[in-house]
Amino acid sequence: MRLSTSWMYQQSLSSMLNQQSTLANTQNQVSTGKRINVASDDPAGAGQVVSLNHVIASNSQYSSNIDSATTRLNTEVSTLSSANSVLDTARTLALQAVNGTLSSSDRASIASQLSQIRDQMVQLANTTDSNGNALFAGTSTTTTPFQVGTNGVVSYVGNGSQQHAAVGSGLQIATSDSGAGLFMNIPAGNGSFTASAGNTNTGTLVVGSNSVTDLAAWNSTKAASGGGYTITFGAAGAWTATDAKGNPVLDSSGNPVTGTYQDGGAISFNGMTISMSGTPATGDTVSVSTGGQQDIFTTLSNMISTLQSGASDTTFTNTMNRQIESIDQTQAAISSTQVSIGGRLNTLTQQQGAYQDLNVTYQSALSDVQSVDAYTAISNLSLQSTALQASQQVFAQMKSMSLFNYLK
Repeated sequence: MRLSTSWMYQQSLSSMLNQQSTLANTQNQVSTGKRINVASDDPAGAGQVVSLNHVIASNSQYSSNIDSATTRLNTEVSTLSSANSVLDTARTLALQAVNGTLSSSDRASIASQLSQIRDQMVQLANTTDSNGNALFAGTSTTTTPFQVGTNGVVSYVGNGSQQHAAVGSGLQIATSDSGAGLFMNIPAGNGSFTASAGNTNTGTLVVGSNSVTDLAAWNSTKAASGGGYTITFGAAGAWTATDAKGNPVLDSSGNPVTGTYQDGGAISFNGMTISMSGTPATGDTVSVSTGGQQDIFTTLSNMISTLQSGASDTTFTNTMNRQIESIDQTQAAISSTQVSIGGRLNTLTQQQGAYQDLNVTYQSALSDVQSVDAYTAISNLSLQSTALQASQQVFAQMKSMSLFNYLK
């Protein structure tokens, strides 16, 4: 068989190009540290690389969301702690104010301090996160959810929803709490009912602490009461009770509920107990109402106006006692939210730890599929480089083996 000169040139060229291609591929593996740089290097392995990179990217985004959520919730915790501390101060001032030995100037000084506390509470309620978004506006975009009107009344322009962050596949964590539930829609009284001395009372009766002491009895009679009761005092502390419809309150035997109150004692019926002090005059009343709400800013304003009103000690003490109850309910709402945030932060910490462990696992799996064995690649690079040089030297010798050179 005759071998043409062009065929030998073409074969040599093809061999050198193939070796150059193999050498270039190995050089690329050594320089990048990856065995798979294009899909054609290993189609099946390339598919695994794409899948693993997708999972790693998702986990990375979830981890970033967790970091942002943790920062926002920690800011909220700090703000609520400050608000709780401010309300502790307000409560202490209110207790000082009911001291009968205080002068008018003393009460005016307390009113001034409470005015500053009210402004401070508005400021805390309008706190923003690191991105300038209001913490307590719900999902509203407003940066000032609590606005003070020209009459001094504070209104809420946010909403009652919570913002959420995706921290896992199908897992979302609330990253905010609505200011409506924290500062505005606060249950009045002890949270179940409010007991207040009548505005027209002429005695020295002061309504003190009160609570539901028998939940079953309270729940079974609350609906029948029509939403409240009125306790009316007669001579020598004798009292009777009627419901919101004016009907006498009956005991389990069907007899009207009655009793005799003594200074410093308590009145109990239908699962509730109301402590009192002082002496009621005939015709004095105590009203019990349910379902009322009062925002903390109104509470502080009521305390300020009462301190400035010059009211009698009895009226003053009754009013301040009710405002102290409202402060207690606000602090209870704040404490409940802090507990909830603590649970959310624990979940975020656990989820972040899980992603850190998973990231190590996925990165290891990606390395197993995609990374090249450096020692093998360098060895192959040396061998392939030598082979290419050998091919080039053979071609250099072969190119002079033509019939023209022989004739010449």
